[in-house]
Amino acid sequence: MAQGSVQVTHTGTSRWRRRTGEYDSLATALEASADGDVLTIAPGTYRENLVVSRAVTLRGADGSLGSVRIAPSEGVAVTVRAAAALLDLHIEGHDAAVPAVLVADGAPELAGLRVVTRSSAGIEVRGGARPTVRHCTIDNLAGVGISVLEGAGGVFEECEVVAAGQSGVVVRGGAQPRLERCRVHHARGAGLSVTDEGSTLQALGCEVYEIKGAGVQLAARAAGRLTDCRVHRVTADGVTLDNEAVLALSDCDIHDVPENAVDLRARSVLTMTRSTVRRFGRNGLSVWDPGTRAEAGHCEIQDSTGDYPAVWVSDGASAALTSCRVHDVPDALFVLDRGSAVEVGDSDLFRVRGTAVSVSGGGAAQLADCRIREATTGAWFRDHGSGGTLAGCVIDATATGVIVTKGADPLIERCTVSSPLEAGFYVSAEGRGTFRGCRVSGSGGYGFHVIDGCRALLTECHTERCTRGGYEFADSGPAGAGSGPLTERCTSDEGAVRAPGALAVETVARPAAVPVVSVPTPRAPEPPAAAPVPSSRPPASVLGELDALVGLESVKREVRALTDMIEVGRRRQLAGLKAASVRRHLVFTGSPGTGKTTVARLYGEILASLGVLERGHLVEVSRVDLVGEHIGSTAIRTQEAFDRARGGVLFIDEAYALAPEDSGRDFGREAIDTLVKLMEDHRDAVVVIAAGYTAEMERFLTVNPGVASRFSRTITFGDYTPEELLRIVEQQAEEHEYRLAADASLALLGYFRDLPKGPAFGNGRTARQTFEAMVERHAGRVAQMPEASTEDLTLLYAADLPEPG
Repeated sequence: MAQGSVQVTHTGTSRWRRRTGEYDSLATALEASADGDVLTIAPGTYRENLVVSRAVTLRGADGSLGSVRIAPSEGVAVTVRAAAALLDLHIEGHDAAVPAVLVADGAPELAGLRVVTRSSAGIEVRGGARPTVRHCTIDNLAGVGISVLEGAGGVFEECEVVAAGQSGVVVRGGAQPRLERCRVHHARGAGLSVTDEGSTLQALGCEVYEIKGAGVQLAARAAGRLTDCRVHRVTADGVTLDNEAVLALSDCDIHDVPENAVDLRARSVLTMTRSTVRRFGRNGLSVWDPGTRAEAGHCEIQDSTGDYPAVWVSDGASAALTSCRVHDVPDALFVLDRGSAVEVGDSDLFRVRGTAVSVSGGGAAQLADCRIREATTGAWFRDHGSGGTLAGCVIDATATGVIVTKGADPLIERCTVSSPLEAGFYVSAEGRGTFRGCRVSGSGGYGFHVIDGCRALLTECHTERCTRGGYEFADSGPAGAGSGPLTERCTSDEGAVRAPGALAVETVARPAAVPVVSVPTPRAPEPPAAAPVPSSRPPASVLGELDALVGLESVKREVRALTDMIEVGRRRQLAGLKAASVRRHLVFTGSPGTGKTTVARLYGEILASLGVLERGHLVEVSRVDLVGEHIGSTAIRTQEAFDRARGGVLFIDEAYALAPEDSGRDFGREAIDTLVKLMEDHRDAVVVIAAGYTAEMERFLTVNPGVASRFSRTITFGDYTPEELLRIVEQQAEEHEYRLAADASLALLGYFRDLPKGPAFGNGRTARQTFEAMVERHAGRVAQMPEASTEDLTLLYAADLPEPG
């Protein structure tokens, strides 16, 4: 029943119709109207199912924006089947099986609508409809915000989906809408979802954020084009393509994504131009499966928040990057698996914590005129069948410029490596490679370091100012074996060398010097090392963070005593006095979740801030990272882990697993033996912390006579008390803008006192899991409230605690 009247203004020329009239319901007003009429609706609530089949205009009375409320108890609230205009109306739907607004035909105009509903869709467009939708707001906690289906289209301008129980915008069945300057947020499915062959979405100047799923999702041969769009703050991938989907991104910004920023699979194709990908938790761009391809031009991928490569290409996929920048990431580009291929041209890869380019599993990478700098390794061709080409590339300020191992066979030509900490080019473990016209300058180690009789070919290469020598070749193997490096017209300013049985290396002598040809004693390869990264915080600041940790008072005293000894020793040395030798390797014992990894990280940062370690970074490993499957592989894995930790802390979790009680022919003992020797040979380069359960670690210290002597002391991490666990929950609540009611604090104390302290008890981890469970129960409770105050949204009660057990 209407709470007002409807005035119809007739604009036609028929004399027999009255020009104006007032009606007590929408239905009778529509029945009396004709094409071109204007229906001015008085303020009020209309419990009618409105069906508009004529080209009329429906609008609220002047000055009554949003005061006209169409809210039937069931069914579709408004159905439009003509080129009508609906202006400034408030529409509510209460039927979860149907949409609130259905545009079934024609080219109507919808402007200024506010749709608040719990329907299958807020606005649904289907069939041959082509509406123009402007300045509309959709709030649908039960279903989809906007659905465009079955070949429909339309233009949506400056519309906003403020909430959706499913996806924000859905396009399927061959539909082809266009979004301009729209915002989609707080959806529980994908922000934009496009599926089915023939379905196409164009989005210009749109923003997708606060999504409980993927930001943009295309599948099943759907297509899309996003221009000047932003996708951020989602819980899954930023953009995902699957099953032959096609997408073009231009001038887009994808950021603050916990998973992959852009992910392609199953023969999908992406073209990305002048776009930025930043602050992502997994890969910035991941490309999978044969036939899948990504092309990026003038794009930037930066600021990873996780530990994954920025660009990942595997399973036979391909990618091409042109004039791109990839920086501030753990690793820049990984190519894996046979058939996978990447082409990179005129691009910059820099500030890479690990490897800039890694090729393995039979993949291939083609880099031309690229610049790689500030990385641990510039390019690493890892294993048999892996290769590609580096041409005209410049590699600067790395630990090692190029590594070739395990049968990989790349072509490196006209490349320059400057200022590597170790080798410019390093070939080992049956690696091959052809090096033409390459140069190394300012190496802290060798220019070219080829060991293990690897059959690399060097032609017209040159080295200068290399600290340990321009070329180092290990013994080439038995005479006539056909192994070892081959050199042709290679030069150096440091005195050329040639290994027994290898071809000579020509020499360009320094001025006034006599060329020297000598045979050096073969040396073991110097492993790649990470570039020094100075600590950004003073010792007092790091110790303050340590003191701020809940509990762990005895641990804090031990760490402070140890750091005080180191600091005083440093000062005594500066004063010309003898300093007591302080062994910095430690054993951490205790139950899981007691903060061992956190304290190890802070300990490394403290030592870096005191100048004892170069970087202070933490490298965490376990048995699987150190122990190989066959003879000889364990020592290699252990050496590699130790090398990654150079200048910082090697943290071995569950170290006792290296020495199982029933070891038999277990290779864990080999890892321990290798570690003991490395700790002695490089005592100032790495701090090793072995961690695990107390009893098991006592056994670990007895497996090798050198183990106990290498570790200066054991620090025991006790279980948290119920009061400390409560404090951790309080910290979590404060960090996430929640508060604990008084009854919740008391209930938590009792909860933690009664909680079994068996092997599954996780200490701090249990406290954090308890808080997360409370937040979930709180959400389930508050979501049922029709209206929620700020206190409702932030206060946690005892009833929110999880059930014990």
